Amino acid sequence: MAPILDIKNLYKNYGATEILKDINVAIEPGDFLVLVGPSGCGKSTLLNCIAGLEPITGGTIDIGGRDMTHVSPKDRDIAMVFQSYALYPTMSVAKNITFGMKVRGVDQATQERKLAEVAAQLQIEPLLNRRPGQLSGGQRQRVAMGRALVRDPKLFLFDEPLSNLDAKLRVSMRSEIKKLHQNLGATMVYVTHDQIEAMTLATKIVVMKGGVVQQIGTPAEIYNHPANLFVADFMGSPAMNLIPARTRRNGKALQIEIERAEGEPMVLEGEHSGELPADIILGLRPEDIAEAGFRSGQKVQAAECRIDLVEPAGADTYVVSELGGRQVTARLHAETKAQPGAMLDLAFDLGKVSYFAPDTGKRLN
Repeated sequence: MAPILDIKNLYKNYGATEILKDINVAIEPGDFLVLVGPSGCGKSTLLNCIAGLEPITGGTIDIGGRDMTHVSPKDRDIAMVFQSYALYPTMSVAKNITFGMKVRGVDQATQERKLAEVAAQLQIEPLLNRRPGQLSGGQRQRVAMGRALVRDPKLFLFDEPLSNLDAKLRVSMRSEIKKLHQNLGATMVYVTHDQIEAMTLATKIVVMKGGVVQQIGTPAEIYNHPANLFVADFMGSPAMNLIPARTRRNGKALQIEIERAEGEPMVLEGEHSGELPADIILGLRPEDIAEAGFRSGQKVQAAECRIDLVEPAGADTYVVSELGGRQVTARLHAETKAQPGAMLDLAFDLGKVSYFAPDTGKRLN
C-alpha cells in the first residue's frame, strides 16, 4: 500500500536558524499519527508545513501520491482543526459547517445532506441554529471537527485541539476523537505536548526534540523500547526510572551494581549478549518494580530498599526509594504496608529492562 503522507528529508529554516532537521515520516491510509514533544520542538511547524501554511527549505511532501511541496493549502485535500477552533462568530453552527462547501460551489442539496450526516455523527443536531458564542468549549470543538469532516479530505490535521479544555472534558473529547477515527477510517495527523494523549490516540507516534525526530513507532514500541534517554524520560507517567549503574561480567553472567543510600550496593543479574560499557543507565518503568512476592518470573529479582516516600493513588500506591543517587518510583498495589523510613523487599523485573549509554543517551539493547 502506498503511503498517504510521505515526508522525505524535510528541512525548515528561519534565516540561519534550523527549525526542522531532516524529517522522514510516512503513514498509511487510516493511520493516526501523533507528533509529540516539548514546547518549541518543531511539531506545530511540521504540521504547518504539511498543511502548506509554511514553505519548506528542503525536501518533499507527498499527499496521496502527489508531490504537494509547492501546492497551495487549498489544493492539498486536507482539513485542519486549530486549537482556537477558528469559527465565524456571526454565523450559526450550520453555516460555519457548510461555509467552505458554499465557497467551493457545492450545490445546496449536497451541503444539506453532508451537514445532516456530520451533525448526527458528532451529536450536534440541537446546536445547528446557535452561534459559537453560545457553545461550550467541547461543543465548539465538535463544530470545528464537523467543518473539517464535511470536506471528506485525504488528511485531517489537528493542532493541539484539546489544550483549551479542562481536564475532564479533555478525556471525553479524546475518546470522541478516537471513536471518530475508528468509525471513519480517516487518516489523521495530530500535534500535542501531552504524552498521555499521544499514547491513547496514536497508531504511530513521532517523538521530537529540537527539530529532530528522536523515535518513530507504535505506542507500545515507544513505551517499551525507547530509543534514547530523552524518549524514555518524556513518554510515560510517572516517567521511566533511569538509574546510574555499573556492569561487570562474572563468567558469562552479567552483574549490575547499583549504589544504595545506605549499606552495600545492590547487585542484580542482568542479560545482554553483547558488550556493555562499565557505566550504564538502567531504565525500568515504575510498574516493573513491585513488592516482592507480588511479581514472579525467571527474570524477577528482589532486593531490600529503604522507602523514602509513600504516595497512595487510588488503585495503586507509588513508593519512592533512592538508588544510584536517583529517586526511583515503584508502583505497588493499593493495600501495601510500605511505610516511609522502613525497609521493603522490592522485586525488579529485568525482563523489561532498558540499558542506555550515559554519554550518548542511546539505547543499548
